[in-house]
Amino acid sequence: MSPTSSSDPRPGSGSHPGTGTDSETAPVDQRAELAAAQQWVARLIDGIDQQQLDNPTPCTEFTVRQLLEHLLAVQNRIAVVAETGSIEGSPTSLPLPEDGATVAAAFRAAAARTQRAWSGDDALTASYQLPWGTVPGFAAVAGYVAENVAHGWDLAVATGQPAEADPALAELALRSYQGMLPDEVRLLPEVPFGPRVEPAADAGPTERLANFLGRSSR
Repeated sequence: MSPTSSSDPRPGSGSHPGTGTDSETAPVDQRAELAAAQQWVARLIDGIDQQQLDNPTPCTEFTVRQLLEHLLAVQNRIAVVAETGSIEGSPTSLPLPEDGATVAAAFRAAAARTQRAWSGDDALTASYQLPWGTVPGFAAVAGYVAENVAHGWDLAVATGQPAEADPALAELALRSYQGMLPDEVRLLPEVPFGPRVEPAADAGPTERLANFLGRSSR
């Protein structure tokens, strides 16, 4: 996997993935932020032309088509982990719809499923088995907020659309990754991120998030 490819969250030592917090920090409910991130990605998908599906993306192993397939799978995994407690066996990509439905409609349907799956009162404090270990629900949700924002930037850049998410949402995602990706963690062979890129002086928070994850943006 290339250093600038996936945004699959991996934890820093002592941190909950996606939160940058230790186990003594009170749970933070980011379910509304997850919905906002998904809505932003859905609007970006609305703006994609069929002729752009083979465009490269900042995720160097993904074309636009492959990134869309991955994003559909990410939403599926978000729901599956809430429904079953684990994402074991859940695919990392799903084929784009061939039944006449639009990709955006399929994405929105998958996102709606995630909202239903995470709506329970105890969803944020229950434990879930993810690739990086067992984490509380609030940490899993925070990680998926950050992943959607990061891949939204990838998609926007690849298709020539405005690439800045809501600043508060992007800052939240950036803080999440800053907490779980200290420089020493980046050196681990299983961590799919390259060295951070120095952001431009006028970079917005979503671009700075991409730079922090090792993506070049200028």
